[in-house]
This record gives sequence, C-alpha cells and structure tokens, in this order.
Amino acid sequence: MSDSTDYTSLAQRAISQPLVTHIYTADPSAHVFDGKLYIYPSHDIDAGIPFNDNGDHFGMEDYHVLSVDENTLEATDHGVALHVKDVPWASRQMWAPDAAEKDGKYYFYFPARDQDQMFRIGVAVGDSPVGPFTPQPEYIKGSYSIDPAVFKDDDGSYYMYVGGIWGGQLPQHRNHQWDAKNELPAKNEPALRPYVAKLTDDLLEFAEPTRYVDIVDENGDLLLEGDTDRRFFEASWMHKYNGKYYFSYSTGDSHYICYAIGESPYGPFTYAGRILEPVIGWTTHHSIAQWQGKWWLFYHDSILSEGVTHLRSVKMTEITYDAAGRIQLLRPYREE
Repeated sequence: MSDSTDYTSLAQRAISQPLVTHIYTADPSAHVFDGKLYIYPSHDIDAGIPFNDNGDHFGMEDYHVLSVDENTLEATDHGVALHVKDVPWASRQMWAPDAAEKDGKYYFYFPARDQDQMFRIGVAVGDSPVGPFTPQPEYIKGSYSIDPAVFKDDDGSYYMYVGGIWGGQLPQHRNHQWDAKNELPAKNEPALRPYVAKLTDDLLEFAEPTRYVDIVDENGDLLLEGDTDRRFFEASWMHKYNGKYYFSYSTGDSHYICYAIGESPYGPFTYAGRILEPVIGWTTHHSIAQWQGKWWLFYHDSILSEGVTHLRSVKMTEITYDAAGRIQLLRPYREE
C-alpha cells in the first residue's frame, strides 16, 4: 500500500466501521453467552519491532473483552481480562484467542510463547464472560502453534482447532513432533493442515491425541501447498449451519477468508469458496456467530492506523447463505 492511499475514502467505502477506536484490536472470536454478544480479540500495540515473516512485530501483551449492544451495535471495552505477566509459563506474544462457556464458568484460550520461545496454548478460567481470567499454571499438554478456536457441538462436546504457519511454527511440526529443520512442503505436496482434538469435560486439556484437519478439493484430494488461494494458513473457525460443519480459515499471504464444509467436526472438509476478499493490512482473521436471528462475520482491517499492518481494528458485518448453504461473498470496500 503506497503512501498516497486515500484512507479517508477507503473508510467511507468500508462495509463496516471499527467497533472500538481507543485501542487497536484484531483476530476477533465472537460468542453469544446468555443472549449477549461478546468478542474476544487480540490487543495490538506498537512494540517498535520491524516487520518480519515470523511476526515479531505483533508484540501483544494482554487481552481485552468487548461486548456489543443489541440495539445500537456499539461496543463496550471491559478492560484487561488477562496479561502475559499473569501467566507463569508464558514469555511474550499473546496472539489470537478464543473463549467458551460451560456450567456458568468461562474458559479463555490463548496462544503465547513459552520460556523456550515455543508457541503453546493456554487456558484461563473466570466467573464472567468479560473476565478477569485466572490462568492455569501450565499450558495444555500436547498443544503447539497458534490460533485456538473452540467449538461446542450440539451434543455438548467441545473441540479445539489450532494452527498457523510461518510465525505460528506449524511448519516445524510434522506428525505433531517438533524439528527445527522442517520447512514448508513443496508446492506440489499437500499443504500443512491445522489440528483438532476434543477437550476433556473440564475443558482444560485435550481428551484425545491431536489429529489433522483434512481440507480437500471437489475430487477429495488434499489441497496442495502451491494452491495459495485455497490452502490453510491460519485462523481456524468452526460453526454449524443446517446440520453441516463449516470450517473457515485464512489463506494468509493471499489474503482471503475461505471455508470448507463437512459432515463431522473432524472433517474431512470440502472446499466451498471465499467468504471475504482481502482487507487493508497484511493479515486477515475472522469468526462467525449467529445473533438475533442473523449470521455475522467478525474480522479486522488496518484502515484506522492508515495501513500499519500490526495495528488493526475489529469490525462486524452480516453474512447470508444461498439456498444451497453457500456463504455469499463479501467485498470489504464498496467500489468508488
């Protein structure tokens, strides 16, 4: 994006506006608890670190929780819900989180680097959907990489989806084992996949070994690494619509939000199309939730910061489905 970009015009043409402007927020995970809409974003700050592919410039230190008024759609910032200094095992980089509720308790899931600089997934527990949350002393056993997304199925089972390449360290894990020498697959090889595991009844650990999430094409073949417009990069999300499981995700360096449909929370998921075209800013990260009889997409862009890629703002807009259950494509900015 050049310095001549007209951000004022882009803001006017945007299909939605930032939910909060006093801080920078990104990676929104939205949930409805007791009829009220809550958003669990990451909190962008300027850490003074130059841009690099490992994402070191994303130096987030804490989390805020937002709630949205059902009449005005205005958001309230409920303040700091968890800070990295309160997590015994974590050292830095509190990236995209998620949350869940069970039996009146609220569970907040977050990635962070441990003391050895490995990304792990932690969980903190609170009595309110807005926190504060008290972290468990250790990260979830067997967890690695970034972007946890927790899905509650109709039978009361909870599943966690995890994974992100490049800075998210997924390329170094093969068969769920770390080796620093591992790199991305060749372009004609199957792309890296996120992983999933059912959670224990107390929602604090994996109840089973992690397994990969297969995303396949119309022929049932795994998407390839070279298929950058469709293959998984980061930002897993799961929702259910008309009895089908919709696994959505970001393609990262090609900047799309895509989705795939399956018959089971484990997959396989058949690629079904795009949800959102590229936004201003490098990353794209989303969630989807049903609220007040409508379906909503939550996402972010960098218009408020005039294109600074690590200073983003959370937004929301309605999505619709066609008769076949296909999500209708959104373009984040109207044509001039």
